[in-house]
Amino acid sequence: MSLQSAMVLAAGMGTRMRPLTDHTPKPLLEAGGRTLLDHTLQRLREVGIGHAVVNGHYLADQIEAHVSTIAEPEIAFSDERAELLETGGGVVKALPLLKGEAFVVINSDNLWLGEQALAPLIDAWDPARMDMLMLLVARESAVAYSRAGDFFMEGAASGPAPGPALLQRRGEAPSAPFVFTGAHVIKRSAFEGAEARPFSLNRIWDGVIARGRAFGIAHPGAWIDVGTPEGLAQANALLAREG
Repeated sequence: MSLQSAMVLAAGMGTRMRPLTDHTPKPLLEAGGRTLLDHTLQRLREVGIGHAVVNGHYLADQIEAHVSTIAEPEIAFSDERAELLETGGGVVKALPLLKGEAFVVINSDNLWLGEQALAPLIDAWDPARMDMLMLLVARESAVAYSRAGDFFMEGAASGPAPGPALLQRRGEAPSAPFVFTGAHVIKRSAFEGAEARPFSLNRIWDGVIARGRAFGIAHPGAWIDVGTPEGLAQANALLAREG
C-alpha cells in the first residue's frame, strides 16, 4: 500500500502564539526565513508525497492564497471557515480529497530536524499489521516541550527503538519517554462511522490502540514544538545554528 497523500492540519486558532497570530495564521509564521507550512510541505516532498490537503479556518483566506502558489506537492484546500472541526473532524471532512487507503496526517506547527526526517515513518509503514504508525521523539530530544510525554513503546525505554513498536498511552503514569511529533500514517478505515463535526483525533487513536494496531517509531533527530512565541524563537535560533 503506497502512500500518495497527506493531510496537513492548518486550521487552528493559534491562541498560544498571540500576539504573533493576531493578523497572521500560525502556519504562515516564519522560522528560519520560511513559513512553518512550507517547512512541513518540504518534509512531504522529501519522501515523495505528491498530493496534500491543507485545511483552514482562522484567517483561512491567507492560507488558501499561500497554497495556491505552490506547485509541489499538488494541494487541495479543505475549507473550514464555517466551523472549526478540530483535528478529527477536519480529517473526516477532507477524506473525499485524500488519495489512497492510508495517508499521512501532519501538523503544520512542528519542525523535524535532520535529513529526510519523515523517512523512518514512511519506510516502516506496514499495513498488514498496522492501522496507524506514529513518528515519536524521545522526550529529551524535544525542543520547547515541557509536558510529561505521551507514549510508551513496547520494548523501548527511551531513545530510538530498533523498529516499529506497539504503542501504549501514558495514562496515569507520571511521565512517558516518547512524545508525539505531529506526524503519523493512518488508514482511511480508522475513520469509519465518524462524522465531519468537531472532535479530536484522540478518539480515533484510542480505537486503533484498543485493537492492538497502533505502532510508533522514533525520529532519531531533534524536534521542535513551535506552539508559543518562545518556541518559535527557539526554532529560529536552532535553525540558524544548523545553517
